[in-house]
Amino acid sequence: MTAPIFLFTDFRTDGPYVGQMHGAIYAAWPEARIVDLMHDAPTMDPMGSAYLLAAVLQDLPPDAMVVAVVDPGVGSAREALLIEADDRCLIGPDNGLFEIALRRASRVARFTLQWRPERLSASFHGRDLFAPAAARWAMGRKPACVPALPNPPSRPGADWPDDLARILYIDGYGNAMTGLRAASLTDPVRVTLPDGTAPPRARTFSDVPERFGFWYENSLGLVEIAVNGGSAAEKYALKVGDKIEF
Repeated sequence: MTAPIFLFTDFRTDGPYVGQMHGAIYAAWPEARIVDLMHDAPTMDPMGSAYLLAAVLQDLPPDAMVVAVVDPGVGSAREALLIEADDRCLIGPDNGLFEIALRRASRVARFTLQWRPERLSASFHGRDLFAPAAARWAMGRKPACVPALPNPPSRPGADWPDDLARILYIDGYGNAMTGLRAASLTDPVRVTLPDGTAPPRARTFSDVPERFGFWYENSLGLVEIAVNGGSAAEKYALKVGDKIEF
C-alpha cells in the first residue's frame, strides 16, 4: 500500500479550496489516501511556512508524497517543482517553500514540473496542477518533468537563515511556535520576547506553576513560548511575525 498524500497549505478549512484539492486528487486517483497535514500555515508567507514544513516532515513515512502550497505568486513566472528529498517527494511552487527542508535532507533530486493539465486556472495551481500531478506521481504515472540543479545559487530562499527567530504559528491554546530549533541553541540561553520579557526555560507544562510563562522544546523540536494553563499569546501580546531575541 502506498503512503498517503499529505497536504500542507495556507488555505484554511472554512472555504472551498481544501475540498477542491481533495477532489482533484480523487479525480486523478480514486484509491488515493489523503491526510490534511496543515491548512493554517503562515498566510501568504513562504518563508515562515518553510520552517514549519521542514519541522513537520520529519515524522512522515519515508515514501510520503507532500503537496505544499503557500503561493502568493501563483500564476506568475515562478516554476513548479517536484523534489525527492531523502525518501519523500515534495511538490509545489518554486518560491522558497522547500528551501529549509532541502537543506536538512541528506539526498536531494530537484525537478522542474513540465506537465500541465488541460485546465489550468491562473489563480489555483494547488487544485489544477500540484494536486493531480502528485496523484499521478504517487500512483506510478509520473508527470513530465526535467532535472534541475539541486541548489542553484539564485534560488528563492537561498539567503534565508537556517533557523528563524520569529513567531510562525499560534495554536488554539495560545502557544507560540517559532522557527528556531531548540537543538541549535547553546546553553545558557535567554529568550527575550517583544515586550522585553524573558521567560525561563522548562521541560514541559507541569514543571512550572499554574499561569506561569516559559519556553520549551516542543514536539517538533522547535522553541515554543507557552503558559501553563493559559495563553502565551494573550499573556505576552504575541502575534505571528513577532521577532524574538536569544
